[in-house]
Amino acid sequence: MTASYEKRILRVLMYIHENPAGDLSLDTLADVAAMSRFHWHRVFQAMTGETCAQAVRRIRLYRAACWLIHEDDPVARIAAGVGYPNVQSFTRAFSDGFGISPGAFRNRGRLGRAPKHKLKGTFKMFDIETKQVPACRLAALLHKGPYTDVGPCFEKLINTATSQNLWPQVRGMVGVYHDDPNTVAEADLRCHAGLMIPADMVLPEGLDEVELPAGPYAVLHYKGPYPSVKVAYDYLYGEWLPNSGREPANAPCYEVYLNSPADTAPEDLRTDICLPLAS
Repeated sequence: MTASYEKRILRVLMYIHENPAGDLSLDTLADVAAMSRFHWHRVFQAMTGETCAQAVRRIRLYRAACWLIHEDDPVARIAAGVGYPNVQSFTRAFSDGFGISPGAFRNRGRLGRAPKHKLKGTFKMFDIETKQVPACRLAALLHKGPYTDVGPCFEKLINTATSQNLWPQVRGMVGVYHDDPNTVAEADLRCHAGLMIPADMVLPEGLDEVELPAGPYAVLHYKGPYPSVKVAYDYLYGEWLPNSGREPANAPCYEVYLNSPADTAPEDLRTDICLPLAS
């Protein structure tokens, strides 16, 4: 099944080549790949080693380099032809990418070797199981900003659960991460820190209700410090998913925290990463 995912990536890369001045947003490229926007970029980055934005920039600049050598069009027309709104922004990007201005590059008269990208990296392996997961109701707090700063939300949840004697009903702690930090500015990232609560429990005042759908999930069992969890996501999206024969569902991943950093060493923290799968 890896070939199927690689074909999608090559289809997207070809689309970028053929439409350098077109709409190359993440949503558009996810549509070209025929994959949920929640997961497409993570798959692309894990399998290629570059973000979609980096791929778009690389291909646009290489197309521009080809035209500078082989065509007589003015630099402004070439800039527009690869999606840059003005010569100034194009010149900055080209000079940053090639170490030389577009005019000097044209005068040099030599294209050089095309930049390459890798189709797959090497991954640390993790245990993953697929299973039916029941629907889950959360009493949650919304955090906006860097994911590394979500700690105070969990602290507030813990204090709320303690002060209102909710712990007998709480079934666990969950983080729902709505955005990909590689594609969304840190200040705009959104996540919910949540407590798993029963369906019939009255929602505590001041907390949001978040429903996580039932269905098939891939559950990756991660052990280690929270800041290093990216290696687990890379394996999940770059190795397991392309070889699984499964498609991700149109919903975000979430993390279930099985123990607490309050009384557990960072290397012993256990987290289940839950990836929703299409039925």
